[in-house]
Amino acid sequence: MVNAPSPKLSAPLDQGVPPRVRFCPSPTGNPHVGLVRTALFNWAFARHHQGTLVFRIEDTDAARDSEESYEQLLDSMRWLGLDWDEGPEVGGPHAPYRQSQRTDLYKDVAAKLLDGGYAYPCYCTTEELDTRRDAARAAGRPSGYDGHCRELSDERKAAYEAEGRTSIVRFRMPDEAITFTDLVRGEITVQPENVPDYGIVRANGAPLYTLVNPVDDALMEITHVLRGEDLLSSTPRQIALYRALIELGVAKEIPAFGHLPYVMGEGNKKLSKRDPQASLNLYRERGFLPEGLLNYLSLLGWSIAEDRDIFTRDELVAAFDIADVNANPARFDLKKCEHINAEHLRAMDVKAFTEACGPWLKAPFAPWAPEAFDAEQFAEIAPHAQTRVTVLSDITANVDFLFLDEPVEDEASWNKAMKEGSDALLVTARAELLAAEWNAEALKAAVLAAGEQHGLKLGKAQAPVRVAVTGRTVGLPLFESLEILGREKTIARIDAALAKLAA
Repeated sequence: MVNAPSPKLSAPLDQGVPPRVRFCPSPTGNPHVGLVRTALFNWAFARHHQGTLVFRIEDTDAARDSEESYEQLLDSMRWLGLDWDEGPEVGGPHAPYRQSQRTDLYKDVAAKLLDGGYAYPCYCTTEELDTRRDAARAAGRPSGYDGHCRELSDERKAAYEAEGRTSIVRFRMPDEAITFTDLVRGEITVQPENVPDYGIVRANGAPLYTLVNPVDDALMEITHVLRGEDLLSSTPRQIALYRALIELGVAKEIPAFGHLPYVMGEGNKKLSKRDPQASLNLYRERGFLPEGLLNYLSLLGWSIAEDRDIFTRDELVAAFDIADVNANPARFDLKKCEHINAEHLRAMDVKAFTEACGPWLKAPFAPWAPEAFDAEQFAEIAPHAQTRVTVLSDITANVDFLFLDEPVEDEASWNKAMKEGSDALLVTARAELLAAEWNAEALKAAVLAAGEQHGLKLGKAQAPVRVAVTGRTVGLPLFESLEILGREKTIARIDAALAKLAA
């Protein structure tokens, strides 16, 4: 292979050429937040520049890929609101968009690479490779592939095949440094001894990721590759392969690469897809809003402004610039994620919030009987709940006192609130509440008056009333809650608490 001059990179964005980016997950297991962050940055980049987002499925690993995971990927993208312009369910000029359906394309390109001298068959056995690697390490040399089969004669190839050896296909790396400008990290140069020849086709003829990923990017005319930092080491190999594909007429140009920072979990370790807090399903089940989750994930390596954390999806698109992505690892902070989600909940229209709570107001989440739920009561309490919940699933415990026959028994709350003299206070509060008009302001005045008769301020006086009526020491605004619960149920629960104290 002759080393040609470096071909042109994708046209810069300032020339007005709409970019084409891709999100290409493998359907293995549940989607995780690191994967979502990658999808989000590609989506925001495409939308900001009025470009195209290609959604491609890398499903060539039959042992690990599953149709269930494939459906989860599509469902997750829809739930997040990250729409795509080409791909499954949408189609496009470069279909099909599942690698398992593109095998003939890869075989054709592999054959062209072999015929053009850009690749060669490698007959080395695993044992031979391990032996030579161990020797290289012992001698202090790089332990990558040593090029043993690079220049085999036809006679030697025939002899290996007569022995019954099978061969993989290796790509022939150029004997020169490869330099590229990363959109996030700046200029990077990799010396040839650090990027040995690598496999692109298995011995059984199945193409490897190292081939299919760049080939698909070339055939789909991807202009910008935004992906995780863990793939940075493969970039020099892909650039060399792109040069070959351009010479063969398969590719038009080398895409620009941008490698996104790691998302870190506990103990300064990269957040693994096996970490509990990494699963996207966890956030859906807890009732995070897509807008809140995406807002937080966009902050893992990027910011809209130094003093601003809360913004909408449209504001993200308007402001997103890949040049502003920070190369340093980003730490996943669940508390901050919850805080941002809570802010998005508070910003919702009350009617939209009420509707969003729907799944958590019935089985299997709701502990009350379906017929006990009162939609009008919930509509009354919803504005108060909206200012208290962090995630939608919090709503169940916040409003269960309305729809249960008895408040939830919480021994810790009971012991905390029911101190000596609580029975006398409840007797006084009962009388004041019975005499009061049934609205929040009057009910507050009634409990305040009861407290004054026992030398207690409002905070101390209302604690036994709250636990008697709701079962908990904390919750929604007490007097608005009593107003919505009603006089009859409120008095009945105070009577039940007095009976329990007497016993």
